[in-house]
Amino acid sequence: MNYDQFADLYDHQYDLYRDDLHFYAGVAQRAGGKVLEVGAGTGRVTTFLARKGVDVVGLEPSARMIERARNRAAHDGLQSQFVQGDVRTFRLDEQFSLLIAPFNALMHLYTPNEQLQALENLRAHAAPGTPFVFDLYVPRFGKMNTLRHEGETFHAPDGSRRDVFLVQRHDKARQHITTEYHVDTTQPDGCLTRQHYTLTQRYYTRYEVEWLLRFAGFESPKVTGSFQGGPLDTHSEVMVFQSRVM
Repeated sequence: MNYDQFADLYDHQYDLYRDDLHFYAGVAQRAGGKVLEVGAGTGRVTTFLARKGVDVVGLEPSARMIERARNRAAHDGLQSQFVQGDVRTFRLDEQFSLLIAPFNALMHLYTPNEQLQALENLRAHAAPGTPFVFDLYVPRFGKMNTLRHEGETFHAPDGSRRDVFLVQRHDKARQHITTEYHVDTTQPDGCLTRQHYTLTQRYYTRYEVEWLLRFAGFESPKVTGSFQGGPLDTHSEVMVFQSRVM
C-alpha cells in the first residue's frame, strides 16, 4: 500500500482520533526505555508519546507520510525520530524496550509469509520479555459495492469543502477489504473536482492472530475489546493485543 498520494486525506480523516493515545502512552511509560512504533503514519501517536516524554522511533514506509509527521512534530516543538522502512526488512542497530503497532498498522501485511517475516524482524529488534502491543479493528463492514457518504466533510479557510465518498469491496477468500475513496472538492464558485484513492487492508480474526504470534516467537497475548481493558465480545469494535517476545 503506497500512502504517498493518500497522506493528506489520511491526516484530515484521523487527525482528531484520540481513542488510543492515552493507552499507548501508558504502555510506553510503564515499559520505560526506547519505543519502536510500526506504521507511524503522519505522526499522530508518535508526537503524542514524545510530548509525554517517551523516547520513540516512528517506522513508516511512505516518504510523504513522514514529511507530514516531521511537520507535525516541528509544529509542536518536538524532536521525534522517523525512519523510512518496511517492517518486514528494516534494520536498526539497536534494540527496543517496547514494540507497538497502533491503528491497524499490521493490516498492510497481506499474506502469511509477509506477516511472519514482519513479526520475526520485529522480534530481532527486541530482547526476550519485551512487550509487543498493537490493535486491529474487528472485521465488520457496511454494505458492499455501494457508494456512500459517512459524514466526512472538511471545510477549508478559502471557503471550499471536501466530501469523502467510498465504495467497499470484500474478497473473503483472501480476507481483504478494499475501499475506493472518491473525494469531491467544491470551490466557492461551484467548480467541482474529484480525486480517487484505493486502500486495501488484510483483516484478521482473534485466534488467527494468537496463533500467528505464538508461531513467530511471541507469548500468547492478553486480548481485550477496548483500550480501557474491557472483554472482547460481539459489541467490540477493536481488538487490542498485548504480548511479549519469548
